[in-house]
Amino acid sequence: MATDIHTLEQRYFDSCRRHDVLPNPAILSGFFKADVRKSQNEPCTLEIILEYLKDIDFQPLLEVCMQIGATEIEAVDVRSGTSCMLTGEFALSLMHAIDQKLRVVDLHDSSFGKDFIRNLSQRGLMCEVLNLRSSRFRKLNMIGEFKRIHTLNLDYSTSLTSFKEDCFSCMPNLICLSMCETRVGNLWTTIAALSKLPSLAELRFQNWLCCDDTGNSSGSSDQDDKTDFSQLNICSSFGAYGNVVINPDSQILAEDSSDDSEVDFSSQHREYDYLELLSNLVPRLDGEIDLWNEVSFDAFSNQNEEESSAGVLARCTADVSLKYISCHASPICFEKHYRDYMIASLPKLKFLDNLPIRKVDRERATITYSQYFEHLPYGRKHKESVVSILQQREIKASQTRGKTSRQKTSYPSGMSQYFYTRSLCAAKVGSSAWPCLHTLTVSGNHTGDENRSFRPRQFEYHPSISCLMVFGTLDGEIVVVNHENENIVSYIPSFGAMNSVLGLCWLKKYPSKLIAGSDNGSLKLYDIRHMPPSIRGMHYGAGTVTFDEFDQLTSVHVNSTDELFLASGYSKNIALYDINSGRRLQVFADMHKEHINVVKFSNHSPSIFATSSFDQDVKLWDLRQKPIQPCYTASSSKGNVMVCFSPDDHYLLVSAVDNEVRQLLAVDGRVHLNFGITATGSSQNYTRSYYLNGRDYIVSGSCDEHVVRICCAQTGRRLRDISLEGKGSGTSMFVQSLRGDPFRDFNMSILAAYTRPSSKSEIVKVNLLASTDHCDKECSHGQHSRPSRSMGG
Repeated sequence: MATDIHTLEQRYFDSCRRHDVLPNPAILSGFFKADVRKSQNEPCTLEIILEYLKDIDFQPLLEVCMQIGATEIEAVDVRSGTSCMLTGEFALSLMHAIDQKLRVVDLHDSSFGKDFIRNLSQRGLMCEVLNLRSSRFRKLNMIGEFKRIHTLNLDYSTSLTSFKEDCFSCMPNLICLSMCETRVGNLWTTIAALSKLPSLAELRFQNWLCCDDTGNSSGSSDQDDKTDFSQLNICSSFGAYGNVVINPDSQILAEDSSDDSEVDFSSQHREYDYLELLSNLVPRLDGEIDLWNEVSFDAFSNQNEEESSAGVLARCTADVSLKYISCHASPICFEKHYRDYMIASLPKLKFLDNLPIRKVDRERATITYSQYFEHLPYGRKHKESVVSILQQREIKASQTRGKTSRQKTSYPSGMSQYFYTRSLCAAKVGSSAWPCLHTLTVSGNHTGDENRSFRPRQFEYHPSISCLMVFGTLDGEIVVVNHENENIVSYIPSFGAMNSVLGLCWLKKYPSKLIAGSDNGSLKLYDIRHMPPSIRGMHYGAGTVTFDEFDQLTSVHVNSTDELFLASGYSKNIALYDINSGRRLQVFADMHKEHINVVKFSNHSPSIFATSSFDQDVKLWDLRQKPIQPCYTASSSKGNVMVCFSPDDHYLLVSAVDNEVRQLLAVDGRVHLNFGITATGSSQNYTRSYYLNGRDYIVSGSCDEHVVRICCAQTGRRLRDISLEGKGSGTSMFVQSLRGDPFRDFNMSILAAYTRPSSKSEIVKVNLLASTDHCDKECSHGQHSRPSRSMGG
């Protein structure tokens, strides 16, 4: 027979006497309320408020909790406030002692800290509902046992940015998950993590509130302490237990990354446009939500600066019977086609952001997904294992061995000679949404300062030696490094005044030579055969050619025959230099109306080059025509940061301010593709883009964002986003520059810049063919102030 509440309470008194502790009034109050509920034929629930407990109360309460399983108490709810004197370890022990009768654990705004959350995640918990609102952790990484949890609330966890790959693998019954007003923004890693939840039916990254004509919301505004998964009357209905709403058939959980410190993103909140958000919603639901099609949004462009977007949204819809306002949206909600991507990727999901998912929504989402996203590289539709592809290749090879040398190697219908290589790439890229990121670690040992670390400002892969890379620093140094083993090959110190190296270009026919230009106008050719890896024994001038200066330089580039190079900078002019003689041949004046940030020769025609300027124009020129008039001019809507030719010179890739990335036909400048990357609204968001895997893909990043986007260069479809994350409190990472590895498919390097002024910049190597778990070294990121972000490529 189950022990009644009065007997359990008496045992608590006895335990307090044994431990010479006064009974805690809050615990006695919990027993009294449970007894009242029982007398009123309500569920007999015991509520434990951790905020009112001290360490001295732990032992008597622990003994009682260990006996609860054999009592008439049906469930135990554990709650904690912003301040709690009870040790986190004791609090966790109490919850584990309650075991199967633990129902709701409400730890929002908890002061226990990340060590408590880490221990919770490693040991697991038997509760049904977990509320971790306003928790300060960066990643979810659950490895404990959470089989009973069905509802998880992570709202207002403003440091939460991402997930570990298997963070939800231990929650097979999780049905409801809410992550409003977090910093989660990557569609790909989010879906990869959520796909491990077989029971997930309701997901929320924002609140869509339904208002009537009087302006009253049909759901909570989330300004109280309730977690309401039923904000709209068209959504599911859940039963509420105090501060947390649960479904009787579900489960939940979340955790602090054990390895990562807390991060404060308060200084980098993006100002999101609610009109943009609505364009992502547009499931154009039948019935009420179809009313959005009748709403005029002209008022958005004329809104008062002091009026919130949500307020304008309500005002704009004053003439319709229902109005929907988004509240507490996470950054992921502002990704283009967010809703369709989530619906297409989570086939069992029934509600997204409080709105139901209907058959017509799924059909539309499938179409949108296939139109704007690439599921796997090179158009592969289904994931294959590497072993399976290798077996197919061997079978095919064995079938062709008997052919004579005169017979051409044939490929199956529709297959190219690159079929198996691309299939292997697709299999590896598709195996994990978390690519291997590794910071290039080059110490200052060779400079005589073991504690010295470099601050890269520009870098270039070697065009013919796969292991070499050169980078120039903010301090004017030039470092040639073997990026595979991270050893310095050549080191050229800065001479004279401090300056930043903004222009670097290797010669193709003379692989030991490179051109380097600094923002102070210095232009030199170096032969790394004469540049030892150490400053000791170095003879300045050996193997060095000095050219006439080009003031405020931002870019240099050598032509395909290694005879000429061009320099551009913070002016309307460019200069042409002869490499063999070391002379400046000519200065072409007034080629643009504003300064020319980047100049690029074509890869195969020694006289053809392109210029990109902040006057919004990109121009193609031919030296054979004495560049007075361009071959053509192509215009962007904003200032152009950079331009580059595709490896085969068929295309020009143009990057303008704030994610305006387009691919032009090199022959006449017509637009071939507009990649449609979402703008942030920042006029300082300088965007750079380069080719990857030859001309198959492009990579694009901007200096106000921590994301690198990978798009198919033939269709414009988005393949993947790579999110860069700084480590340590207060660190924020942004993309300063980037390059695709010319020798390794789906490999690239990113020059990362940071917001904190005293820190270093770093080159981060990215390998999409390997997952984070297979990286030998843990990725570590520093910090760096962002000078001259618009300059150079």
